[in-house]
Amino acid sequence: MAPPAPTCAGRGGITYSVYVAVPIAVFTSAELDMHSAPAGHPECPARLDAALAGISEAGLLDAVEFRVPRLATAAEIGAAHTVEHVALIKGIAERGGGIIDGDTYMAPGSWITASRAVGAVLDGVDALRAGECDVAFAASRPPGHHANADQAMGFCLFNNVAVAAALLAQQGERVAIVDWDVHHGNGTQDIFYDDPRVLYVSTHESPLYPGTGRADETGGPNAPMSNLNLPFPSGTRGDVFRRAVDEVIAPVVARFAPDWLFISAGFDGHRADPLAGLELTSADFADLAVRLQSLVPAGRTLVALEGGYDLEALAYSTGATLSALIGETYRPELASTGEIGVPTIIAAKQRWNL
Repeated sequence: MAPPAPTCAGRGGITYSVYVAVPIAVFTSAELDMHSAPAGHPECPARLDAALAGISEAGLLDAVEFRVPRLATAAEIGAAHTVEHVALIKGIAERGGGIIDGDTYMAPGSWITASRAVGAVLDGVDALRAGECDVAFAASRPPGHHANADQAMGFCLFNNVAVAAALLAQQGERVAIVDWDVHHGNGTQDIFYDDPRVLYVSTHESPLYPGTGRADETGGPNAPMSNLNLPFPSGTRGDVFRRAVDEVIAPVVARFAPDWLFISAGFDGHRADPLAGLELTSADFADLAVRLQSLVPAGRTLVALEGGYDLEALAYSTGATLSALIGETYRPELASTGEIGVPTIIAAKQRWNL
């Protein structure tokens, strides 16, 4: 094991250090975030502060080690992205930033911040593999799951989770990515659609941006039944999501037999989020996390922050999720119940022969 790195003070008085065996290793660098947002943009640095505040609010500071993630190299990012895309993102930053599309922006520091967001997931994998933590949390921005191999979109520049999954797949490992962000992770799906080494599962609201994620998108010719989409209608609540995990996702993941679980944890499915219409609570995310964690070997669960744009809901949901993953009981809200969305589960069970 490498010796401890020097510590540094982050925003809110949090001290960051590395290489300490703990229940949760949190890879984050709020004080180094240079991906500055245009005025009023929902994907802003305050999101990261809110997620970190949730860890403190949940009473988890004694169980957590905060670690500054490294910068991923261009070669590592290239495991999931084209050389041209990596060069384009770097070039836009060097030219002072700019608008990529109606949702996606870059600042002069966005290349460094986005590279560190990828590095957070890569470092999380390394820490889990070395036995330095039980759970890894990549708390970084911008999010990643909309970024395709050759295209930035939907606030996302690089697909942070996809880079790590691709590198693990190259090493002969099997990775299950479960994406509970309210928006479908079109980038992650496209990158692995014909790759039998990676299972992609998405629960998302439909219809909603980006308009992808149909239930009949189940994998390419070389990877049949490796892509599971569960498109739920607006208003779907936690009971239906729990049932979806128990009756659909769990057996599909078990059949795949992954070595690793990556949770693309977008908390914009929370009932308070301004960008969507699902009605989940922080307790629902905690329930989902525990169910999913049981599907892979101990010490092989990594949570990566994706969306979530109501700051209080983001804080509650982060705290509840991480608390549940180490057997603690922080629940600032009650779980939600309802029957909207059940037909999605029934159809999936038929399609997947469950």
